[in-house]
Amino acid sequence: MKNIGKQGIVLGSIFLLLLAIPMVGMAKLAVTRVLIEGRENPLGTNTLTPAFSWQLSSDKSDVRQQAYRIEVSKSARFAKQDMLWDSQWVATEQSLNLLYQGTPLATGTSYYIRVQVRDNKKETATSAVQRFHTGLLNAEDWGNARWIAKDILPDSLINPLPLSSSKLRLDKSYELPVFRKSVHVKKKISSSIAYVAGLGHYELLLNGKRVDDAVLQPGWTKYDKEAYYVVYDLTQAWQQGKNTIAALLGNGFYYIPPIKGRFQKHKVAFGLPKLKLKIVNTFTDGTQEFIVSDAGWKTHRSPITFSSMYGGEDYNAQILPDHWSAPNYDDRSWQQAVITDGPHLRAQDIDPVKIMQRFAPVRFQQADGGKRITYDFGQNASGIVTMQMTGQAGDTVRVYPAELLTADGRPSQKHSGSPYYYQYIFAKDETVSWQPRFTYYGFRYAEVQLRSAGGKPIRIDAIQLAHIRNSTTQLGSFQSSDTLFNQIHKLINWAIKSNMVSVFTDCPHREKLGWLEQLHLMGPSVQFNFDAERLFAKSLRDMRQSQTKDGLVPEIAPEYVQFDWGGDMFRDSPEWGSSSIILAWYAYCWYGNKAFLTDNYAMMIRYIDYLGTKAKDHILTQGLGDWYDLGPERPGVSQLTTPGITATAIYYYDLKLMKEIATLLGKKEDANKFENLQQAVFDAFNQQFYRPQEHSYGSGSQTALAMPLYVGLVPQEAEQAVFNRLTKTVCQNDTALTAGDIGHRYLLQVLQANKRDDLIYAMHHRDDRPGYGYQLRKGATALTESWAGLPNVSNNHFMLGHLMEWFHTGLGGIQQDAGSTAFKHFRIEPKLLNALKDCEISFRSPYGKIYFNREQSKGNYQLEIPVNSQCTLILPKGSYLVNGKQLDRDAVVSTKEQVELKLGSGKYTITK
Repeated sequence: MKNIGKQGIVLGSIFLLLLAIPMVGMAKLAVTRVLIEGRENPLGTNTLTPAFSWQLSSDKSDVRQQAYRIEVSKSARFAKQDMLWDSQWVATEQSLNLLYQGTPLATGTSYYIRVQVRDNKKETATSAVQRFHTGLLNAEDWGNARWIAKDILPDSLINPLPLSSSKLRLDKSYELPVFRKSVHVKKKISSSIAYVAGLGHYELLLNGKRVDDAVLQPGWTKYDKEAYYVVYDLTQAWQQGKNTIAALLGNGFYYIPPIKGRFQKHKVAFGLPKLKLKIVNTFTDGTQEFIVSDAGWKTHRSPITFSSMYGGEDYNAQILPDHWSAPNYDDRSWQQAVITDGPHLRAQDIDPVKIMQRFAPVRFQQADGGKRITYDFGQNASGIVTMQMTGQAGDTVRVYPAELLTADGRPSQKHSGSPYYYQYIFAKDETVSWQPRFTYYGFRYAEVQLRSAGGKPIRIDAIQLAHIRNSTTQLGSFQSSDTLFNQIHKLINWAIKSNMVSVFTDCPHREKLGWLEQLHLMGPSVQFNFDAERLFAKSLRDMRQSQTKDGLVPEIAPEYVQFDWGGDMFRDSPEWGSSSIILAWYAYCWYGNKAFLTDNYAMMIRYIDYLGTKAKDHILTQGLGDWYDLGPERPGVSQLTTPGITATAIYYYDLKLMKEIATLLGKKEDANKFENLQQAVFDAFNQQFYRPQEHSYGSGSQTALAMPLYVGLVPQEAEQAVFNRLTKTVCQNDTALTAGDIGHRYLLQVLQANKRDDLIYAMHHRDDRPGYGYQLRKGATALTESWAGLPNVSNNHFMLGHLMEWFHTGLGGIQQDAGSTAFKHFRIEPKLLNALKDCEISFRSPYGKIYFNREQSKGNYQLEIPVNSQCTLILPKGSYLVNGKQLDRDAVVSTKEQVELKLGSGKYTITK
């Protein structure tokens, strides 16, 4: 019997040591991507010693880097007098996370980098020049820039961590502000860099035009600790003569207005919207001009009259004309901005949220004589509506988005946060294009209500669901000959995309909060599909800043609310807080960046110590347990598995990982401490929960058996018997699911590690019992919160999407070798070759694209391995041609029922 820690390549298989066999004609070595702090051409690094990485490509096979040379310069010309660092040639294969070691860099400055590489085929390549701009790392770097606002929230109303039961209501509604500043440009600009922070969210305009296409800028943070600013290159946006820089602000999570008549999940209040800005214009004659936010800026009531992350957004076009942000607008009636304070600032180093896809209606239905129209966009997704409409002065258009419809065809927000709506009031007779700016919702349907102020009817000329998400690259794919599995992959993928903004949220409507358990449980599924390195680093930073003085990592980060029903149940669950350790380890293994461990080590130590204070005789019992498992009651807190099993198992796993981390970081005393604690928890857990006569733990549920097997809590001599008990339990339940949010991934991992992919297939390839197929049969287009796709819970949640990982590691067969990081060494061992004829997968590892396509029906396999990586391909026993070449019989040792092909980088076609 194998637990997860024993995965590896079975010894005694056939080894075929393959020489490089090129697929196509020879091509030059190329440096295809250069990353600075994980990003290409980043504006605003948060360090003066950035880390550099790169990827290589070549059409030759078995290519490895032998040496690199990094050059950093003050100019893109790399003139000798501008050189800051020349590493010279360094003999190594290392191409990830190499730290700058040149002349000290300055803040707020642009630099240029190029990389040269030499490979084992005696070829050399030079990258394209990349630019990076260092951020403003010190308070004094902001010069005379000040936080400005229209109003200041009284100290008595500031509450950065409210209780969910708060009944606060305001008698006064604070107006949202807009700002503008006139700037006269007399000389030719050679460079213009802007540093902008607008809380909660902002939209920046120069001469009436937006400076970017992002939404919900900047990303969410723990605002009492820090906020983000964004860096822009505005060099081409200025005009000679009169210019105007302007901004609209929204509340975001900086302030949830506690106003009657609109939904509020909680009432967090860090302050009212505010702006801080610094622009450095450098002219061709070498002089500079600094434009900063200060009391000289003008402010006015915004045409956005209401904006809430939970309640929607209203826009009254009568308040300001369209050209209010243009240079020729007369702002003499506007008031002066007021100076206020604000949080510490850090450059935003994650990708911005953007509109990533648009959906036109697939059908619509009119009612009330055309005054009410319900649109179906065909996909449940995070987003906003974008509209083109024609009306008269005073006409009102109101939009109610929803995931579901009531029995009579009306949008239902009953279980997704209500009331939430968008509203637009016309200023004059005109056709307008409009979309809300500072909020979003998860929806498939939208009811548009038309309220005409005159005799003419309002006309909706066009409407779309504009899907918003973090704009990080989707770098993975899965496609198979199985229609149901393809649909399940799409179902899960939409839930991931809908909950990936600047925080990984639970749902895109009623909460929009960063519940932490999904980060480590769904982390591999996310990583196979998206470039999540910077988002995961940001998530861990959110945890550090949300950690309490006594070491607790709360279940939500950034923590904007304390749910105060059920005691601490919704704040202190080890299965959630342990993301602070497990996610850091998983991210290190995936990306090969040791900063995931070093940056978070102090947090991990404090959290482990906190759990120790909560443990009674090394057993933890607090928390939600196996959330949303399939028991006899409505899903919620664990029904089938005592929280003591899941909480203590995750505590043991934390200690196991901390021993590895401490050892890796050279902290021997810590490693010894964790090893001793690990043994104590092992003994206590088995004494408390193990029932040796039945080879079972606790209630014997799927989760109660799978988790101890996965983390290594089962005595070695009992592993096979406990695993047999698990498979028997699954089969006796009609091979149907019972495991919930916490246990399901461990169930899949244990079955896969012990070659019972057939059971995984049987459990999930069906639609007659609650699960993925069941949700699809009920019409779901994104993964739902409950296995049964219940209408009274969220219908866009990604917490149960663990099967996506198996699509890649099981059906696709891609798994990283033990001891490897960043997929430098990996294996491909596809499963269920008879049940699933064809399967095509790909994803981009830190070294480059990994691709595998098995056409079982034709007996063909295609494989792509990136430069600097090695792969072991494991196939059923047989005779194979590799790129049309017969292998030497002497190279084949035939034992057992499989073949192992050891491959270097390249593209391969393998046939029987």
